Amino acid sequence: MTQHTDVVVVGGGQAGLAAGYHLRRQGLDHVILDAEAAPGGSWQHMWDSLHLFSPAEHSSLPGRLMPAQAGETYPDAGHVVDYLADYEKRYGLPVRHDTHVDAVRRAAGRLLVETDTGTWRARAVISSTGRWSRPFLPAVPGRGLFTGRQSHTVNYRSPAQFAGQRVIVVGGGNSGAQIAADLALDGRVEVTWVTQRPPRFLADDIDGRALFDVATARRRALDIGRDDPGGVASLGDIVAVPPVRAARDAGLLTAKPMFARLAADGAQWDDGSRSGADAVIWCTGFRPALTHLAPLNLRGPRGLIPTDGTRALGEPRLHLLGYGDWTGPASATLIGVGRTARDAVREITQLS
Repeated sequence: MTQHTDVVVVGGGQAGLAAGYHLRRQGLDHVILDAEAAPGGSWQHMWDSLHLFSPAEHSSLPGRLMPAQAGETYPDAGHVVDYLADYEKRYGLPVRHDTHVDAVRRAAGRLLVETDTGTWRARAVISSTGRWSRPFLPAVPGRGLFTGRQSHTVNYRSPAQFAGQRVIVVGGGNSGAQIAADLALDGRVEVTWVTQRPPRFLADDIDGRALFDVATARRRALDIGRDDPGGVASLGDIVAVPPVRAARDAGLLTAKPMFARLAADGAQWDDGSRSGADAVIWCTGFRPALTHLAPLNLRGPRGLIPTDGTRALGEPRLHLLGYGDWTGPASATLIGVGRTARDAVREITQLS
């Protein structure tokens, strides 16, 4: 049986909930289809020590400030999960959990959303599936020869998983630095941190509030035709959150250049040096989770869908929300996604 609604939102994490808030305000009938069994999006799968970059009041979705977490300046992931669950309930958002979207197709001026529980027909679709479900592993020579354990950021929880082991952490972004610091400060793990280029730490006083302002200023400059001021990337790659600062200042967070290849028992560099390892953690990022949109045949360069703001150029009934600067400045953040969600819903209200 096919059900009908104005808008289907695919994904019930922070971006999907922000979309739902604005759809509700505009009085548009909608449904939010979420593959997760419980509220909280990808935040419920983060590692134990993860904290936000920003205080709670600067990490909020539209309409509802995140309450402060007792004893914490920067809330942890569990606090974010509780906030998102409360947000979903507070606004009565029509989230259908444990619902997997298989495909989105065109059908007589509408879009069909096929799921494992049935099909929806809608005037518009907002895709807000994020990246967490599509971890990226680089094609490093010898990766298939390594006999130790290989994990990705998505699999990491705590140093207890690797107690007594030699671990190579690969990646010069925030997740790589934070996981390397987490392991190094624990003291039970021998850590080697490797990065493609020398790590670039942001100034210690910069947190998510400043990063959001920088990203927004860059977008405004580009929109009015000014030269690109550089944005967040011009400041550095790694936010110096307290554990990262502690490990760095203790001399525990010194990166080695990227190895040339993996062998059965560890890594090898072009200069002949080697490092034995029992495990490798790939903190090498993610790709947008867009397989459900494949039937629309919209992908362009680098596998991304060309957009004007959040609207897909090849399908005006489709909006992409929360995937990063590609679909709006800081739109992959809690505080940043509200603005792009509002703009997407405003465009949807103008569809015939």
